Amino acid sequence: MKRALTAGTAAIFLLGVSGGFAWAQSSGPFSAVSSPFSGLFGGSKGNEASPVDIDILVRGTDEDIPPAIRNTSLLISAQNEGRVTGQDILAAARGDYARFLGVLYDEGYFSGVIDIKLDGVEAATIAPLDAPEVVRKVLVVIDPGPRFRYSRAQIAPVARGTELPPDYRSGAVARTRDMKTAATSAVAGWRDVGHAKAEVTETDITADHATNLIDSRIALDPGPALRFGNLQVRGNQRLTTRRLYKIAGFPEGERFDPELLEDVRKRLRRTGIFSAITLTEADYVNADNTLDVDLLVAEQKLRRIGGGFEFSSIDGLNLTGYWMHRNLLRGGERLRVDFDVEDIGSDLTGMDYGLGIRLDRPATLHPDVTGYVMAEVTSEDEDDYDQKTGTFGLGFTYMHNDELTADIALQFRALQVDDESGRTNFRLLALPMSATWDRRDEPTDAKRGFWIFGSATPFYGLQDETGSGAQLVAEGRGYYSFGTEDRFTLAGRSRLGTVLGPEIDEVPRDYLFFSGGGGTVRGQPYESLGVDVIEGETDFVTTGGMSIAVLNAEARMKIREKLGLVAFVDAGRVWEENGFSGESDWHAGAGLGARYETPIGPLRIDVAYPLGGGYDEEGGGTQLYIGLGQAF
Repeated sequence: MKRALTAGTAAIFLLGVSGGFAWAQSSGPFSAVSSPFSGLFGGSKGNEASPVDIDILVRGTDEDIPPAIRNTSLLISAQNEGRVTGQDILAAARGDYARFLGVLYDEGYFSGVIDIKLDGVEAATIAPLDAPEVVRKVLVVIDPGPRFRYSRAQIAPVARGTELPPDYRSGAVARTRDMKTAATSAVAGWRDVGHAKAEVTETDITADHATNLIDSRIALDPGPALRFGNLQVRGNQRLTTRRLYKIAGFPEGERFDPELLEDVRKRLRRTGIFSAITLTEADYVNADNTLDVDLLVAEQKLRRIGGGFEFSSIDGLNLTGYWMHRNLLRGGERLRVDFDVEDIGSDLTGMDYGLGIRLDRPATLHPDVTGYVMAEVTSEDEDDYDQKTGTFGLGFTYMHNDELTADIALQFRALQVDDESGRTNFRLLALPMSATWDRRDEPTDAKRGFWIFGSATPFYGLQDETGSGAQLVAEGRGYYSFGTEDRFTLAGRSRLGTVLGPEIDEVPRDYLFFSGGGGTVRGQPYESLGVDVIEGETDFVTTGGMSIAVLNAEARMKIREKLGLVAFVDAGRVWEENGFSGESDWHAGAGLGARYETPIGPLRIDVAYPLGGGYDEEGGGTQLYIGLGQAF
């Protein structure tokens, strides 16, 4: 059915694709008047050299329809991609009838009339084999007609606790998308309480064009309540089937729950072994009301290598890298070797080195617990001290879900420190414990959410030079975005730490707290703020303090699709004694930065200058930082 547009008072929105603009009509067939849509599609012409002009006119005042029509149009897509032969345009036009009708239904219009004319000929009347060689002008005219509302919006039976779309109700605008959402939500509600085979059995939707009302009735069959049956696994090659079952933690015998299936998928994905994981529910229910599940996996390559860098104009270049072997012993074990070289070319210190080896074994004691053993050696050549460290430990990481993780380990540590006080050897047993709650939307470039970390590291000295006590650390980060497409982001970080128990000279030096540098206060040299408490041969030895507080704030602005600017200010204070007491000093820095998005996170360039507090004159002044990922 087609109907010509006649003169009247109803507004008409015109999407002038070839002209790149939109305007409205309100009197006469097409006499132009101003419109709130003027310029909405400015500059949107897909192909400047296209020989085809496409105009789309939408009658009425509904602001949602014109952009929806444009976004779904195959004609627009064909023009943007340069597919403008007569056959291409005809095929796109014939496909657009159904697409435009779907847009109208989704907005509550069930009496719409759609005309698509190619050089004045209705596209629906042109046979596919009679396509013109060339099409110069495409005119689409859409009359949505009146908007329909629900006279009845019924769906039953519905499981307790199911959340249906609020607009699926009598009197509301009758949109097909709300009907679809109601049906999928109702099925999901039954599945959430164990009815895995719930389905829609009948839909009865009647449009009364005389009254502009929709009578919508949707019937469901919940099916029986089911339990998980057997897990059938396929595709594993190097990983043994026995270990695959252990890692998956399939809840055999438990009530069916889609979330439990998702937990299985997450456990398998966390191992890093698989490139693809497919879980498929069986088509048929077993006689005992259990449902089997098929698991198909594809294993990744065994080895992986990676690295990163960060540069500071004062502290020099830091390089990090790793080599990893997945599924080392055919049980999902992951061997990782990390190395780093820091302060390359530093004006203040010598180079630092680090080498660590760690073997992780998933599904140790529990499917969500990963056991590990680790060994690490480091050598630090700092301005006020030289330190060599060796650590060996074993521990467990518990992943409650993607947001909440916890870790506990038992470590033996040996440290050798050379400074103005001579050589000090530390030997200790440590029990580091930590928990992380990560609610960020994107770890490498967060715009919303928060990140909270807390750790407690009790330690026991094994010789007279080493005391016994505990290091406590807490850190929080928050993010808030606003503006069009979250163009502006405010980010903040706070970090607190203290050491309880021994005197400062009995604390392993890497448990003490320094401030300054890219990880704490930008604009101040690395570890430039500490305390002078321990007496040396000729002067006091500079070490980290027993307590620290650091605050960071950033205002981030996106100026182009991949380019952003950042303004920041950082401040830190270090105390001589635990509990944030005793003598203290502070410093601060501020600056500007740029961010450029890459596939592995934003490239960061920051320029910072000290604002206040004491700093080493040799390392003072403007500093440059370059790295991957946001500062926090």
